[in-house]
Amino acid sequence: MKKLLPILALITMLSCQNEKQEADTIVVNANIYTVDKDFSKSEAFAVKDGKIIEVGTTSAIEKKYSAADTINANGHTIVPGLIDAHCHFLGLGFNQQAVDLVGTESFEEVVKRVIDFQNKYKRDFIVGRGWDQNDWEDKEFPNKTLLDKLFPDTPIALTRVDGHAILCNQAALDLGKVTAKSKVDGGEVVLENGELTGVLVDNAENLVMNYWPKPNRKDMVEALMAAQDICFDLGLTTVDDAGLGQDAIEIIDSLQKAGDLKMRVYAMVSYSPKNMDYFLDKGIIKTEHLNVRSFKFYADGALGSRGAMLKEPYSDKPGHLGLLVTDLETLGKAAERIANSDYQMNTHAIGDSANYAVLKTYNKVLEGKSDRRWRVEHAQVVSQEDFDLYKNVFPSIQPTHATSDMYWAKDRVGEERVKGAYAYKQLLEAYGKVALGTDFPVERVSPFLTFYAAVARQDLKQYPEGGFQMENALTRQETLKGMTIWAAHSNFEENEKGSIEVGKFADFIVLDKDIMTVDVNEIPNIKVLKTVVGGDEVQ
Repeated sequence: MKKLLPILALITMLSCQNEKQEADTIVVNANIYTVDKDFSKSEAFAVKDGKIIEVGTTSAIEKKYSAADTINANGHTIVPGLIDAHCHFLGLGFNQQAVDLVGTESFEEVVKRVIDFQNKYKRDFIVGRGWDQNDWEDKEFPNKTLLDKLFPDTPIALTRVDGHAILCNQAALDLGKVTAKSKVDGGEVVLENGELTGVLVDNAENLVMNYWPKPNRKDMVEALMAAQDICFDLGLTTVDDAGLGQDAIEIIDSLQKAGDLKMRVYAMVSYSPKNMDYFLDKGIIKTEHLNVRSFKFYADGALGSRGAMLKEPYSDKPGHLGLLVTDLETLGKAAERIANSDYQMNTHAIGDSANYAVLKTYNKVLEGKSDRRWRVEHAQVVSQEDFDLYKNVFPSIQPTHATSDMYWAKDRVGEERVKGAYAYKQLLEAYGKVALGTDFPVERVSPFLTFYAAVARQDLKQYPEGGFQMENALTRQETLKGMTIWAAHSNFEENEKGSIEVGKFADFIVLDKDIMTVDVNEIPNIKVLKTVVGGDEVQ
C-alpha cells in the first residue's frame, strides 16, 4: 500500500495538470490583428465573463481551455470591434422614419421622394434629410415654391446632408412666424429678391424646429434599435454620438441596463446652460456600455452650405466669411468651467477661423493641464501656421468628408487654403493620434468607406487618379488604429477596448477579407461575418 501512494499522487498530479481551464468562448484559426502596442498578430484567444483572458496560438489556446462555444475563424481576419469616433447614432435611427434624400440628383427628385413618402405614410409633419445642391446640375440652394404649391397645409422640413441647413415650406415657416425680416445670431434666413426661399442656415433652423413636435419615448426607442441593427451589421461596437440631450441619454442607459441596447455609446452632451449645470453637478457617468464625460459645442457651420467660418472670404462668394454659431465669449467661459471639471470639451470646427478660435481657447484654459484629450471635431480647414496648436488637442476627423467634398472644396476656399483642408497626416503628426469617424448620417455608415477614404482618398470610381492630396493619406495601420485604439483613447477607454488584449472587452469582428492586405479598391466591399460585443454574438 505504501508503494502505491506515490503512484496515486503522481496520477492525481498529472490529471490536475491535464484539466483544462474553463472559458466561455475560444476563438481559433484566425488571422488576428490585435492592435496592441506592437501591432502584433495572433491566431486565437479565450473569453470569459465578456473579457479576453488569454491571446496566443491556436494549439496553445485549445490545449489550455475548454469552452461551450468555439468560433473557428477558418483563417478569416479578426480585428477589434470598430469605433465610430464621431457620428449621430440617434439621428441615424430617426432618419429611418424620414424621407431619404441622399443621392438625389435634382430638386425635382427631392420633391418626388417627398410625394412618394407622403402617399405611403400620410404624415401630419414631414421631415427628410440628405439633399446636397452640390450634386445637382443647378448648384444653387433650392426654393420652397413647388413645396408650397403641392403641400400648402402640411409643414415640411428637409435637412441638407450636413445638417447645417434646412428647406422649409411656408406651412413650416409659419410655425415660427418666420418672415424676410427674421434675424438670428449664428444663422441665416436665406432670401432671394427680398423674399423667403425657405432655406434656413445653422442657428436659423431653430426658428422653425423649436416649434416642431418633439419625438416621444417610443420614437426614440425605435430609432435607437434601428440604428443598432445597421451599425452591428457593419462591425461597429462603440459609437460616439456627437450631441445628445438628457432625455436621450437616460433612455439609452435604461435600454442598455435592460439588455436591449447592446451597443456601447460614448455620449457627448449637447451644450446648453441647463445641460452643463446638470451633468457637471452629476459628474462622469460610466458603465460598461455608456460613457458620459464630454460636452459638444459648435463653433461654426459647414463648408457645403458656406457656414464654415473662414479667416478670409469664400473664394466663390466674395465678402462672405461664414457663421460663428457660438460666440467666443460663451465658448471661452464654458471652456474655463469645463477645464475645472473632469469633463472633456469637444467642439465642431470646420473653417480655418473657427479652428483657430477653438484651438486658442483650448490652449489657454488647458495651460498646465496635461492629457485632457479635448477634441476638435472635424478640424476640416486649418491654416498651416495653426497645426502646431494641435499638440495638446485631439483631432477627431472623418475621412469620407474629404472624398465627398473634394469636387468643390477648392471652389470654396481656393488653391492655397485647400492644402490645409482634410490634412489628416499633418494632424496626426501634430498630436500623435487621430480618432476616425464618419459623421453619419451626414455620410454613409460603413466604416470600410472610412478606411478606404483615409488610405486611397478616392471615390468609388477611383477618382481622382492617384488620389486627392495624397500627402495627407493615412497608412492602413494608422487607419485601423484610428478606428480602434486611438478612438478608444479619445474616449478615455483605451484600457478596456480598442485592441485584442488580456483584460479588455471581447469586442471583435470577423471579416471576409484581410483589410490590411486586400487590394485597396476591394476595401469598400468587405463584409462583416460576425460582430461580437462582450463575448456575445450580436450579428
